[in-house]
Formats: sequence, structure tokens, C-alpha cells
Amino acid sequence: MFKDTRAFSSFSVDDIQKAKEFYGQTLGLEVSETEEGLRLRIAGGGQVFIYPKPNHEPATFTILNFPVDDIERAVDQLTKLGVRFEHYEGDIKTDGKGIFRGTASGEGPNIALSLIH
Repeated sequence: MFKDTRAFSSFSVDDIQKAKEFYGQTLGLEVSETEEGLRLRIAGGGQVFIYPKPNHEPATFTILNFPVDDIERAVDQLTKLGVRFEHYEGDIKTDGKGIFRGTASGEGPNIALSLIH
């Protein structure tokens, strides 16, 4: 039934115009307006639906992943564009740029990620 159906993710925001500017102008992605919100086109033909929600609170589990070849360079470029990266202590301790680095301990490739605010 769903074998040939293109799935898509969605998430809410409190300010649809700010979301349009961030994803369209800051990240340079194709964003189009719909009656219900925004359609974000991502590489490979994927789409994400962004919709406004009064009293929006970000879900703690929502992640939109963008693989990059060089995370240091990507973080530097985004920082120059005004993107702020979260810095965490504790189990997920990040470095000065907000990048978490972990080892896979033989379970796969090493990982590095940044949490964008």
C-alpha cells in the first residue's frame, strides 16, 4: 500500500515567517507557502511540512538531519550566517562550537553532531 508513496515529516513552529526566512534564506533551501503552512523541499525529492501552532513548544525528539562532508566547516558557515548552536554539559557534552563528538566503539562510524537553536 505505501511502497511507492513518498512519506514526509512535519513539525510546528510559533512563527511561520521566521521559519520561512531561516530555512529559505539562512539555509538556502527551497521553501514554498501553502494554505496550511510551508513546504520545505530537501535533496533527493524529499519534503517537510512546517505548520504554525499557537503556544508552540518544540518536541524534544524532533530532528531534521542534514548530512555534511565537513561538520567543522558547516558549523563555521552557519555561525557566520547568524545560527546559534547550543552548548551542553553532562551526558552530551559539546565542544566550543557546540559539536558533540562520540566514538562508535566498534558499532559503526564515529559521529559528530551539532544542535542548532
